[in-house]
Amino acid sequence: MAQGPAPTPDSAAPPAGDHAPSPWIVRWAPSIPPGRPVLDVAAGGGRHTALLASRGHEVTAVDQTVAMLADRFGAQPDRIRIVQADLENGCPWPLPGETFGGVVVTNYLHRPLFPALLAALEPGGVLLYETFMVGHERHGRPRRPEFLLHDGELLDVARAGGLSVIAYEAIHEPQPAVMQRIAARRA
Repeated sequence: MAQGPAPTPDSAAPPAGDHAPSPWIVRWAPSIPPGRPVLDVAAGGGRHTALLASRGHEVTAVDQTVAMLADRFGAQPDRIRIVQADLENGCPWPLPGETFGGVVVTNYLHRPLFPALLAALEPGGVLLYETFMVGHERHGRPRRPEFLLHDGELLDVARAGGLSVIAYEAIHEPQPAVMQRIAARRA
């Protein structure tokens, strides 16, 4: 990972609209241990990668398509490692044995990844997870059950993984959206 100064506050300003970091992630990002590496799964355009790097974390951003990440952060980004991986089609976990002080996942659900995500969390590390749950299909995509959490599913995953829950929500948003969110720490 390239070493360099942390982005300045001006370069870390969150973009507006759909590219702005999730308020849930913004709220709970300070609970990630300072200076510890962070994994951003299904990073998309890098909205959370940028936020976490601006907080001084080295961030590994994983996505199936990394063109938007490369465009946003350049060929040799400071504090950011970009990993291209197809996490859903039988490819092996791209980061075997690596651990992180934070694991962040938003608007993405592939249940077979839960064990790898939990194993990637170091002692004291924080899982920040937010995605759609059953009921959202009435409002828009995703609609397929395999992409919607069941009631209390993130709580069950965290507890089964030995995590202590810091915060949890299952909520209808005004957008409208039906979301489930968790912040949980490994003891």
